Amino acid sequence: MTATKKYRLLGIDPGTNVLGYGIVEVENRQLSLVALGVITMQHLEEQQLKLKKIFEEVQALVRRYEPSEIAIEAPFYAKNVQSMLKLGRAQGVAIAAGITMGVEITEYSPKKIKQSVTGNGNASKEQVAAMLDTIFKTKLEEKYLDATDALATAVCHFYQSKSLPGGGKKVKDWAAFVKENPQKKV
Repeated sequence: MTATKKYRLLGIDPGTNVLGYGIVEVENRQLSLVALGVITMQHLEEQQLKLKKIFEEVQALVRRYEPSEIAIEAPFYAKNVQSMLKLGRAQGVAIAAGITMGVEITEYSPKKIKQSVTGNGNASKEQVAAMLDTIFKTKLEEKYLDATDALATAVCHFYQSKSLPGGGKKVKDWAAFVKENPQKKV
């Protein structure tokens, strides 16, 4: 039996006060937890400083753990427009940090992440964390719900992705898609 190449996935739950991250390693289609944590920015008053910290810290995570791909939670619709804009900026900066490091990024909605991990798209953060406890056979601390959301994003990507070993193929850009699918009308 041939062993599958080992690789890592970085999951990110973006935020301007707390950014969660989770890193999993995949070997022979088995997941193992590598790292889990949060990057806090409450101590920074200026929005630009928070965004700079996000950019630098995501790049540091990529350098340290060398993930093959990054999965990031997409902003969800909120009633507070200012909160939504700030969250979108945090996500955009995290994406830019990964792209500049040459890592492919995939975005998932919160509902898709919850559905992939728990089977229920409306699961609570606590239910997601409990399912991750089961998947990784460990007790994850509840004080890191932003980190467990990020970990769930990485797990979702593992379950959903066609680009990972053992899956189908994923196209990196629109031109490649058109070239590989001439029968499709654009």
